[in-house]
Amino acid sequence: MKRAKKLKDHRQIGRELDLFSFHDVAPGAIFWHPKGWTIYQTLKEFIRDKTLSEGYQEISTPIMVKSSLFKQSGHWEHFGAHNMFNLIIDEDESYSLKPMNCPETALVYATKTRSYQDLPIKLSDYGTLHRRELSGVLGGAFRVRQFTIDDAHLFVRPDQIQEEIHKLILLAIDVYQSLGFKPKFYLATRPEKAMGDKKTWDEAEKALEKALKETKVNFDVKPKDGAFYGPKIDIHIKDSQNRDWQLATIQLDFQIPKRMKLNYINKDGKKEIPVMIHRGLFGSFERFIGILIEHFAGAFPVWLAPVQVKVLPITERNIAYAKKVADKLKAENIRTELDERNETLPAKIRDAQIEKVPYMLIIGDKEEKQNQVSVRLRTEKDLGSVSISTFAQKVKGKMNYRQRSHSLVHLELNPYSIAQNGV
Repeated sequence: MKRAKKLKDHRQIGRELDLFSFHDVAPGAIFWHPKGWTIYQTLKEFIRDKTLSEGYQEISTPIMVKSSLFKQSGHWEHFGAHNMFNLIIDEDESYSLKPMNCPETALVYATKTRSYQDLPIKLSDYGTLHRRELSGVLGGAFRVRQFTIDDAHLFVRPDQIQEEIHKLILLAIDVYQSLGFKPKFYLATRPEKAMGDKKTWDEAEKALEKALKETKVNFDVKPKDGAFYGPKIDIHIKDSQNRDWQLATIQLDFQIPKRMKLNYINKDGKKEIPVMIHRGLFGSFERFIGILIEHFAGAFPVWLAPVQVKVLPITERNIAYAKKVADKLKAENIRTELDERNETLPAKIRDAQIEKVPYMLIIGDKEEKQNQVSVRLRTEKDLGSVSISTFAQKVKGKMNYRQRSHSLVHLELNPYSIAQNGV
């Protein structure tokens, strides 16, 4: 992979592009601005689209629950009460801001009788989480106290483990290759402080190892680095600066379902305990967006760019036609801004390039007369004049990440090659 130039810090780029801000009143939490929130929501829809056909159902659970829930699940002892924000309210009852979604998702599963025919049940929860991090280790979007994980929990029968883990490995590969990353896999095994008996852990580790081998992906082992409730497959990527990031994870859990007294009715009419698979693809949205900001140096691919098109009328008399162009693009769900300022065209172009907008449409008398637009890339390349509909179709093609995922397989990108190719 060609080494990219040294990038600016994501906090600096975030300020320059007006994506987010940080404030002392909420240390370790991000204040999302409209453009940054657009990136956030676009990534969420990206995951939803990828999982739509796999039967995932989305839920939402409370941000604060009684601490006794985490004592029941085992998180209080093994994850550490000191890692949670704990409050004393309501007649000395102890409550915690949730640091993860799994215990509450288990409660949703347990609300009714489940049959073996109902499984697998796949529940997604994009809930806001909180973890107590020391102020000295907080670092922009990379280390925060408030965050959201693209979280999902799968409740499966033992005979479904291999198929579902196989699907999740392929899903992770698809997601990362869609973004131009090459994923590397690790099998993380039983830690020193683990919940449950070693025999069950050995079975879980063998199940994950078998799934990795049958999916034919190369993997290394991270000894004693599993979650306290089960072994996991960790997925790493390297960004444009060749930094290694552990992001996605697939965790196989026999312990929490037992602690939470979950069950389903098997074909013989008897109760069995389901297996729980924890799945996150990006890790936290906050950290992942921070990585993407630096990876792309703010020059996001078209589908992810908060503003995809800037319409630049040359003179005041071209504004009416420029508005018509902008309205047509917005009607096609293309994120478009119109620059009506009383500035020179070079100034408008320079500002759009600073904002790293993928496409600029120059609107002058000639374009208006021919009912066309003159297309310019943020790399200064001039693509000439085309009709509004032709341009809209081009942009929409770039926005279709389902199609693009196949063309990016095995491709490693850096922010400069991305910008130069206008993708």
